[in-house]
Formats: sequence, C-alpha cells, structure tokens
Amino acid sequence: MKHSGPILSIIATTTLLLIAAGLEAAEIRVAVASNFAETFAVIATQFERHTGHKVIQITGSTGKHYAQIRNGAPFDAYFAADAERPEQLEQQGIALPGSRFTYALGKLILWSPLMDYVDEEGRILADGNIRHLAIANPRLAPYGRAAQEVLQSRGEWQSFQGRLVRGENIGQTFQFVSSGNAALGFIARSQVMRPGQSIKGSLWDVPQSLYSPIEQQAVMLRESDIARDFLAFMRSEESLQTIRGFGYGAPDAE
Repeated sequence: MKHSGPILSIIATTTLLLIAAGLEAAEIRVAVASNFAETFAVIATQFERHTGHKVIQITGSTGKHYAQIRNGAPFDAYFAADAERPEQLEQQGIALPGSRFTYALGKLILWSPLMDYVDEEGRILADGNIRHLAIANPRLAPYGRAAQEVLQSRGEWQSFQGRLVRGENIGQTFQFVSSGNAALGFIARSQVMRPGQSIKGSLWDVPQSLYSPIEQQAVMLRESDIARDFLAFMRSEESLQTIRGFGYGAPDAE
C-alpha cells in the first residue's frame, strides 16, 4: 500500500497527458482558388483564433488543383472557383458525399488601376488602340471562361485575338494589370474590394446577364473533425460577413 501514492501519481499524470494529446491543436490542408485567397486567409485566421487549430492554405488555379486532387494530392478540403469540379469529384467518389456546398458567388469586373480609364458600361473595349487585355485562361479558370463569354456576347472575342494576355489563374491575371503589363483586364471584384474601403482605379461592373453564374463551391476530401468544423465555420454569419465585405455575393443573400 505504501507504493500507492507514486502509482496514483503516475496514473494521474498519464491521464493528463492523454487529455492534453486529445486537445492538441491539429492542422488541415486546403486547396483554395486564387480569387478567394485573401478572403480565405482572413476567415482561416478567425477560425484558428477560435479553435487553436491550423489551416494550411495552398492557393492556385481551380483546374490545376482539380488535376492534383485526381492524382492523390493530400488536401483535406477543396475551395474551387466553380461548381463543376467539386461536383465531378463528388460523382467520382473522391469528395465526401454530402459535403459539397456553395460558399460564395463570384462577380466579374473589367478593371484598370488608372482613374477614369474604364467607363461604367465597358465601352473602352471597342477601342482598337488597346494593346493588351488580360484574362485568366478560360480552360483553367472560371473567371477566364466568364471573360470569354462577355467578349463573345458583345461580339468582341475575335477582335481581341492576338491582344489577349492569359494568366494561368485570376491571381496572375490581376498581376498583369496591376503591374501595367496590360492596360486593363477582367478580374474578380474581390481582388480590388476590401471591407470598408473604396476601390482604387476604374472599373466596369459586368452585368451578370453576360456570363454564366460563378458559383464557387467547396467539398471535403478526407474525413476530419477539424475539416468539418472549418466548413461549418465557413457557413457561419461571421464568415459570410467577411465574404460579402470582399465583394462576393453570399449564398444566403441570393
């Protein structure tokens, strides 16, 4: 009986270690569409502050991420810039059933960092002196596909052949315009809108009747309590306020 004290102490210490291990912060890896990178980073930071868990953000084009996931890339969740790829992953049995949802509705704009350069109706596109127009690659990026639809609907797609500068994703497209390598370009509204701030430069808010809806969806790829918690947090009012503040349409507001 005289050894019971040390034994009980060891048991108590072991129990505390097991509890601590259970509460230890974990991490998830999330593939994120380029247009949503900054918005996602803000929401991920909020989630980390609330939970103590870590969200590792891997930013890139929706098309490239899709190919990587098909080839076994170790992502826990996928935030695409469209609905098509998440739905395909669900149909292929790669995404977890029932996890797919719309997290944001994208908005396309024609933008230049120059003040008073882009008019509010996009008439600048008819200017034959424009040397370069930046768009994201329509084959890889939903915003690029939307830009192509706009130019086609206005009968200007052919006239810009030879003058298009194609970014691999919408992030690179934004860099082409902001650096001055292209006079103007079709980008995501979220790339120039910040909560509580006015947009710098000049822009045309492209009517959504000119392009297919950019419904951005997410799916979970590997079973994880943290991933489920994060996807639920993405749908919280706190996150939806952030999404709206960055220039997206929020699903609950449509």
